[in-house]
Amino acid sequence: MKVAIIHDFLVQLGGAEKVVEVLHGMYPDAPIYTSIYDVHGMPAEYRKWDIRTTFLQRLPRKKLTHRLALLLYPMAFESLDLSGFDVVISSSSSFAKGVITQPFTAHICYCHAPMRFAWTTRKYLENERVSRIARAVLTPGTHYLRQWDAVASLRVDKFIANSSTVARRISKYYRADAEIVHPPVDTSRFSISPVVEDYYVMVSRAAPYKRLDLAIDAFTRLGIPLKIAGSGRQMQSLKSRAGSNVEFLGRVSDADLPGLLARARGYVMPGEEDFGIAPVEANACGRPVVAYGAGGALDSQCDGQTGILFSHQTVDSLCEAVLKCQELEVDPSAIRDHALTFDTEVFRSKIQKIVADEVAHITR
Repeated sequence: MKVAIIHDFLVQLGGAEKVVEVLHGMYPDAPIYTSIYDVHGMPAEYRKWDIRTTFLQRLPRKKLTHRLALLLYPMAFESLDLSGFDVVISSSSSFAKGVITQPFTAHICYCHAPMRFAWTTRKYLENERVSRIARAVLTPGTHYLRQWDAVASLRVDKFIANSSTVARRISKYYRADAEIVHPPVDTSRFSISPVVEDYYVMVSRAAPYKRLDLAIDAFTRLGIPLKIAGSGRQMQSLKSRAGSNVEFLGRVSDADLPGLLARARGYVMPGEEDFGIAPVEANACGRPVVAYGAGGALDSQCDGQTGILFSHQTVDSLCEAVLKCQELEVDPSAIRDHALTFDTEVFRSKIQKIVADEVAHITR
C-alpha cells in the first residue's frame, strides 16, 4: 500500500506538525508533500525525510512571505501529482485537503480546522494589525478562498476532526460528517514531580488568537508568578505590558519542557484552541489547567477535576479562575490518568483502523 502525506506548510513547529511526525512514524516510507519547507526553521530530523515541495518553495524568506502568497496555494496543491498512491492522508488547516487524487485513491483528511481566515475572517483579524486598505484587498480574496475551500472539501473521502468543535465546523462549512480523533500526546515524556513550585506556565506562540495579553494582564494584577515559553511576532509588545512577576523564557527545549510543566502549580490556556496539546502535556504531569471554556478545552479538560474552565475572555474572569485553581484540591494521579486517554498509541490505533476501512471501502 503506497501512502502519501500532505501538509499545508513546514515553516514552524506546532501541534499540527506533531501530528505529521506521528503519521510519518506510522508510514516511514511515505513522502511528505507540502507547499513550502523552511529547512532551517524546522527540526534537523526532518532533513532525513522525503519532503517534496511546490513551486512556492522558490519564495524568498519563506517564514515571512508565505502569507502574502495566499491566493497561489490552491494552484500549488492542485499541481501535485499523486497518481501513484493508494492512500493520501492530508493534514490540513487550510489548503492541503485540496489536492486532486485518482478514483482508486482513498483521501483521508485530518482536519485541524476549516480555513480560519476564510470562514471566520472578522474573528481571525480581530487582534491582528491590518490596515483598512489591506482589509479591503482581503475581502475579495477571502471570498475566492471560501469558494475554493468548499469545492476542495468535496475531494475528501473521509474527514477526521481533532475535536468536537472542529467536527461541528466541518459539518457547518463543508456539509460533511467527521470522525473525532484527538491529536497524539506523547505522555511517556511526562511524569509527576514530587516538587511543585509557586508559578503557572504557558507554552505558546505569540499569535493574537492565543490571547497571551489576557494572561499577562491577569497575572500582573494578581501578582502570581507566570512563566511564558515560546516566541512570536507579538512577544516584544507583550513584554512591555507585563509586571515583574511575568517571566519570558523564549523557546524551551524538548528536554527541559517536561520539568517546567511538572513543577508548575498549573497551566494557563486563555485562547480558544482547536484542541491544544500543551495543556494535555501538563495534565500528563498531574498538573491542573486553567482554560477558556471553548474549543478543544471542552474535549480535553474536566471542569473542577483536571482544572478550571472560565466563561469569558476577560481579565476578571481569568483572575477568578486562577484563584479557584489555587484552592482546588487536585489528584495528580487522576489527572495523569485522564491525559493517558490522549496518548499517541490511542491516536495510532484509531488512524490505522480508519485507513484500513477507507481502503476496503474504495476498493469494493
